[in-house]
Amino acid sequence: MSVDIHEADRRLPDDVRESLQKAEAVAQRQMRNRRRLVIFWRFAILILILAGWELAATLHWIDPFFYSRPSLIARQIYDWWVDGTSQGPLWLQLAVTLEETLIGFFIGGIGGIICGILLGRNQFLADIFSIYIKVANSIPRVVLGSVFVIALGLGIASKVALAVVMVFFVVFGNAFQGVREADRYMIANAQILGASKRQVTTQVVIPSALSWILASLHVSFGFALVGAVVGEFLGARVGIGLLIATAQGAFNASGVFAAMIVLGVMAFIADYILTMIEGWLLKWRPAQFENA
Repeated sequence: MSVDIHEADRRLPDDVRESLQKAEAVAQRQMRNRRRLVIFWRFAILILILAGWELAATLHWIDPFFYSRPSLIARQIYDWWVDGTSQGPLWLQLAVTLEETLIGFFIGGIGGIICGILLGRNQFLADIFSIYIKVANSIPRVVLGSVFVIALGLGIASKVALAVVMVFFVVFGNAFQGVREADRYMIANAQILGASKRQVTTQVVIPSALSWILASLHVSFGFALVGAVVGEFLGARVGIGLLIATAQGAFNASGVFAAMIVLGVMAFIADYILTMIEGWLLKWRPAQFENA
């Protein structure tokens, strides 16, 4: 029989309840202070790096022609945002690259999850396809970008194909391992209670593997972004990858760094959204302990 926590607290003696409330208040205050300290040091380190970079370029400790400087990079981003790039508005470059990344991410992620669960639950299929998966996974996937550009052209299809390949094996590996690591006692208990194989998969195995799958999605979005940008770098009409290639061809180091920063911001926002989704899907999981 479950007992409400607040009801249990009311049953405690007044001095014990007051001590617990004080301890809880102290713990919450320590957590807030730690969070502020983390944020402070994050900004402090960033400012220190940018200031050191700017100073080194100004004093010519490093060559600003090759390494640029933060002030020039900020100006380049501002010019792109206000006046546009040589390929068109900056938002258009972002939209195209983001579209390629998201399509490749979803196709590769869904395919990896389905194949990982299917082969993880079926040893016979795993034995058949394991050799092909190992061979395909050993091929440097970035090299396939040239093949996709030749076969699918300079449009969105070749970039999506490379992003799919980049994402698929990461998600597949985690989903497969997550299914294999599912609690055998829980599976056995479910089977004893009369659960079918489909019910065991959907209600026991998949929830158990969800942590593995979601962990792979954080990494795989970055791989999808890499696939889209590399595909654009190899050949495209628009996109951040083409922007990098154009800046490289013009020996514009500020443009290269500016495009990298734009990509980094995009990846950061995507990771934040995935973290929120992960917290919502795994809200049943106990909170992790944080070291003081």
